[in-house]
Amino acid sequence: MDEQELCRKRLIDLSRQADRKNIVTFSSFLNLNEQNILHGTEGQLYTKAELFGGYEHAERQMAAFIPDALCYEPVYPIVCIRAVPQYPKFAEKLTHRDILGALMHLGIDRARTGDLVCSDSYYIFCEETIHEYIMENLSQVKHTMMTLTRLEETQTIEVRPEFKEQSDVVASNRIDAIIAKAYHLSRSEASSYLLAEKVFINGKCVTNCNHCCENHAIVSVRGLGRFVFETENSISRKGKLRVRFLMYV
Repeated sequence: MDEQELCRKRLIDLSRQADRKNIVTFSSFLNLNEQNILHGTEGQLYTKAELFGGYEHAERQMAAFIPDALCYEPVYPIVCIRAVPQYPKFAEKLTHRDILGALMHLGIDRARTGDLVCSDSYYIFCEETIHEYIMENLSQVKHTMMTLTRLEETQTIEVRPEFKEQSDVVASNRIDAIIAKAYHLSRSEASSYLLAEKVFINGKCVTNCNHCCENHAIVSVRGLGRFVFETENSISRKGKLRVRFLMYV
């Protein structure tokens, strides 16, 4: 049995447990491929499923399986940890890879951690059950000593990734045209990413070059990055669509 089939069976089983016990069950953090598997198994689930990663626009998200009888919003077992250098004056500029490497060095399964956001501070989203272990053991990243604090829920929603804004015009909102413009590719190069199943829109794998990209969609291209697509459907003098890309830094 391959990994995709194992993932599919695991997600269906979580939905079955939620339905049988009449409780909300949660998955671990799902990457884009796993989210795409979830979307593809909706017809086989015993309950509805919702996704959330701890903040708006999160890439890695946890699935909640919610029985029909329940009518309240689920509380996701997600904790956000804020990490800052103890001595900012002497701190290195740390990257996403640096933070991830330090977590993996602690023996933490990647599925138990969500997004790692590097902005004014470093934010680590993780399962609630492991946040104390991280806070007790992640004292240093590379040569930089770190101070960690747990954010309360009201603080967590303020976490925002950094974007680089890029405005442009495109012939249409076809996904191949959008990707080509965002990453300065030819249309044929953009199409190759779609055919290779490397393009995800809001967590769903897209392979059709004619697929239309909607306003505020989150587009992820494996190997290139991701961005938020925005348009007010304004047309330029030359008849092209004015768009904006919020490129994740």
